[in-house]
Amino acid sequence: MNEPALSTVDVFGMQIHAIREREAHALVDSWASGPLGPVRYVVTPNVQHTMVFQENAAFREAYASASLVIADGWPLVASSHLFGMPLPERVTGSDLLPGLFDLARADAPRTVFLLGAAPGIGEKAAERIHARWPNVRVTGTYSPPLGFEKNEAENQRILARIADAPPDILVVGLGAPKQELWTYRFRDEIRAKVALCIGGTIDFMAGATKRAPDWVRTARLEWLHRALSEPRRLGRRYAEHAVLFPMLVARSLLKAKRP
Repeated sequence: MNEPALSTVDVFGMQIHAIREREAHALVDSWASGPLGPVRYVVTPNVQHTMVFQENAAFREAYASASLVIADGWPLVASSHLFGMPLPERVTGSDLLPGLFDLARADAPRTVFLLGAAPGIGEKAAERIHARWPNVRVTGTYSPPLGFEKNEAENQRILARIADAPPDILVVGLGAPKQELWTYRFRDEIRAKVALCIGGTIDFMAGATKRAPDWVRTARLEWLHRALSEPRRLGRRYAEHAVLFPMLVARSLLKAKRP
């Protein structure tokens, strides 16, 4: 299949594709409707990913092998403007999945496997997906045990579960950087057309975690909504990012101005 060439923008060393949300939906949908082959996978950098990327060589390798890198965080889009190579818009992983489901039709249905989230959450997400999108069928869900990535037998069981009903779309909701590293590690064994490394989207689909209201997202304050919703889990991380990310921006700007 001939595919349009995608340009990328270098943002803190990450090669982020300069693509709009509607274009991303169409591109990933074309992969999901194609033949089963080597899995293509999508990563969605935000501020947390950016900081991990600076320190973690394996994470950088996972990013380099991704088929699509879309800017999930507003700070990355804003930074690209500062560097004179603007990304067209933010494309979130949490919007990517429902956008793909909206494209499913009776004559072009979609199959999905949900990997991640706490026990029972995947099943609840499947119920809600089936109710809202009748042309989407969840073929399997699985919540891996803690530390599964270090257990080769468990990893092979997961791959076997996916292979038993090879989906068009594999949703990998294991949290960063685990989800990207796992997908990269097993990219040659994953029997799915496309894998989406999209963090807490399974929780959003299940209604277990509420997304920020539209006006909060428009005001670019979704990070604050999440921090207030989960202060024990996210408060410290966001506080660290509030200090470290501006320092990274400043260093990058100084480096760009050097002759």
